[in-house]
Amino acid sequence: MTTHARVRTPGTVHVRARAAWRPVVVTAAAVGLFFLYLRQSGSVGVSSDGASIVLQARAVLHGNLLLHNWRVADVSFGTTELPQYALIESVLGLGAWVVHVGAAMTYTLLVLLAGWLAKGRATGQAAWARALLAAGVMVAPQLSATQIVLLSPDHTGTAVPVLVTWLVIDRVTPDRWKPARWVVPLVIFVVLTWTMIGDSIVLITCIAPLVLVVLTRSCPGLVRRGERPASRWYELSLAGAAAVAGGLGSAAPRLIAALGGYQQAPVESDTTVAALQHQSWVTLQAVLELFGANVYNARPAIEVVFAWLHLVGAIAVICALGLALSRLYRFQDLVISVFAVAIVVNLGAYMFSAHALDILGAREIAAVLPLGAVLAGRLLAEPLLAAARPQRKAKRWLWPALGVIAAGYLGTLGYGAARPPAPPANQALAGWLVAHGLTDGLAGYWQANSTTLASGGRVQVSGVTLASDGELVPYEWEADDVNYDPSLRDATFMVAGGPGQLPWAQSAALRTFGPPKRTYSYDGYTIMVWTSNLLSRLGHPGLV
Repeated sequence: MTTHARVRTPGTVHVRARAAWRPVVVTAAAVGLFFLYLRQSGSVGVSSDGASIVLQARAVLHGNLLLHNWRVADVSFGTTELPQYALIESVLGLGAWVVHVGAAMTYTLLVLLAGWLAKGRATGQAAWARALLAAGVMVAPQLSATQIVLLSPDHTGTAVPVLVTWLVIDRVTPDRWKPARWVVPLVIFVVLTWTMIGDSIVLITCIAPLVLVVLTRSCPGLVRRGERPASRWYELSLAGAAAVAGGLGSAAPRLIAALGGYQQAPVESDTTVAALQHQSWVTLQAVLELFGANVYNARPAIEVVFAWLHLVGAIAVICALGLALSRLYRFQDLVISVFAVAIVVNLGAYMFSAHALDILGAREIAAVLPLGAVLAGRLLAEPLLAAARPQRKAKRWLWPALGVIAAGYLGTLGYGAARPPAPPANQALAGWLVAHGLTDGLAGYWQANSTTLASGGRVQVSGVTLASDGELVPYEWEADDVNYDPSLRDATFMVAGGPGQLPWAQSAALRTFGPPKRTYSYDGYTIMVWTSNLLSRLGHPGLV
């Protein structure tokens, strides 16, 4: 009996050795990026927006899975960042660090997923070039964009399940695995339904663009020659799964409320065209901000230099988007077409919305960053490799230019991580309240949940607002109704002045509760203290 041993050539061993090192390199890069992003996130204090999700995560950990008695914002993040926060909180405990760790984790995932999706099915140098270009475009957020992409949940994290959805579509295809014809649409339905429950912006960033592109590609006259009808039916099944997910996901908040869970505020649909010129300018700045290239918002000089270098990445994405739109129905690659349409739809909806009033509104188009990075990787990496070949004249200047740009991006990353840490909002107030034994009270929204979190839960500060009759009522936004029940809680103080407080607070408190027993001034704050339970004298929120 003759056996044939497999011959291992030096080349084969070398290729296997390189393949074995790839996961190590990627893991090391991911860990390094996570800690750099964690440092940059920590340079901005956590406000009541992030604190609200952390407090909701605490409620979930205590068994309140549907957030019974909670009134959440117009976006709940209940299936996106909230489970993530609950997991982090179960390990690290209650504190502002939950927001920073979650933000760093989310952005690291986005960078890795964008690079992975940009790679597609390419191999060798092309695969690395695609992945590195996509990841490179995102790798170093501008310092001023920290609170948009590296802080509280604000649509950035919703891009994670979107990219996961497209990884499934891109990698698990019927030509490679026949059951994909029914498995992939089912996965898409489940993931997008789950995501829609937490953040309906996925309608704009994934569901509507997918449906629009697939329906248009299926129209007679736009179908590519030689394409089999089976492939069109497969794409239609993906679009159908996404459309059903959008419908069920949009109805989910009402179903959750009917089951006794949280009540979600209605999503604002205000649009305005009166200030279109201003909104167009804000949209341009928002895009530059996301790609780290907002030269109009950069101070001091070093940040201006970093922003100008980041313009290269923004221009690359714009070129890739233009190329994708010019050949929208010529690409076999569904990812390219849908991502191009998603970017246009997201930017158009933002420009005509009331969100395009200042630069912080860029959170509404956060998905443009990873979508644009993937487009750049898929469409521009291989032409750049071709231009860098030894026989091309561009090689003389291309590699030095890329080196300068890469150094600028890495410099931006290090610069952001080197910023000193900032305490949570109202940390000083929380410490003072704990020291004086004041454990239950009221304040405006921006001082309420943030102070509760900054105290580690030792103090409960509930938000109030001004009613039409001039008295105080519960603020039904990111609030637990239990905190306003006088039979369960005993609120005895009101923070009536200080950073983030509204000018009417002190006069409204006097009108609602009468003269306080004591009034303290501390570090710019005014704290009014009574001997009775203030909750029994709060008005009804329906008067707002």
